[in-house]
Amino acid sequence: MMKTNQSSVSEFLLLGLPIQPEDQAMISALFLAMYLTTVLGNLLIILLIRLDSHLHTPMYFFLSHLAFTDISFSSVTAPKMLTNMLTHTQSISYAGCVSQIYFFLLFGCIDNFLLTSMAYDRYVAICHPLHYSTIMSQSLCVLLVMVSWVFSSTNGLVHTLLFARLSLFRDNTVHHFFCDLSALLKLSRSDTTINELVILTLAVVVITVPFVCILVSYGRIGATILRTPSIRGICKALSTCSSHLCVVSLYYGAIIGLYFFPSSDNTNDKDVIVAVMYTVVTPMLNPFIYSLRNREMKGALGNILSRRACSQ
Repeated sequence: MMKTNQSSVSEFLLLGLPIQPEDQAMISALFLAMYLTTVLGNLLIILLIRLDSHLHTPMYFFLSHLAFTDISFSSVTAPKMLTNMLTHTQSISYAGCVSQIYFFLLFGCIDNFLLTSMAYDRYVAICHPLHYSTIMSQSLCVLLVMVSWVFSSTNGLVHTLLFARLSLFRDNTVHHFFCDLSALLKLSRSDTTINELVILTLAVVVITVPFVCILVSYGRIGATILRTPSIRGICKALSTCSSHLCVVSLYYGAIIGLYFFPSSDNTNDKDVIVAVMYTVVTPMLNPFIYSLRNREMKGALGNILSRRACSQ
């Protein structure tokens, strides 16, 4: 353990999940299964969308990018957490910690922007169906994805560079299972005023603004649905939005619980448990939500399986 009066660190110690030592084997097996489910389930979504021409639409274009982002987002934290649990080690190098900060922020922000793009797609499909193909052109879809990557890369880079300039730490023990930026800033003996100000400013851009845009989109969708006299039309409109609404509720529910109602004590286990929800659980549930609640995805899977059976 590094002494608390040491100014700089070459590695950090991740305390991991708040579980008893005798439960580590069972919990690590559970999280390994969850991580493999996340990877395989989202890869299946990408494969189905690529192979089935009926799914070559803007909504599934965004969904394929969301699936790739979920795999990457979960891979930033889960493999290191599992490695530490299986090898009974807690260390992560300083360079590894900085890399984890950047990629965690990168893919987390891309998730925000992709969910917003998907909400806008649903808004155009329901509120302006006659102009859908014109508005949601391929060039606009590509542009939205590119903007998501640019904004997210810039956000991650700014936070990472600001953290890298901090050289004084009172301790190297992180009360988390990954290098969470807010937990690391609490360990710093350097002035973190700029870091905290930038976090608040950029959080408005990458979290609050996308969330407000999603709320506005679904507010417009709700108003349009209420003006629809047909029960069948209402059910059809709701069915096209239900999967996306479930994912948005899971993702933003965890983020709001963690960042808008933080624990007063940085050793509180609630922050760690909520972080597990949106870094491991939500990416794993997305494939089930979009496959079990989406007839087109189930149809695409059935078509591919039937073609494979006929070819044998």
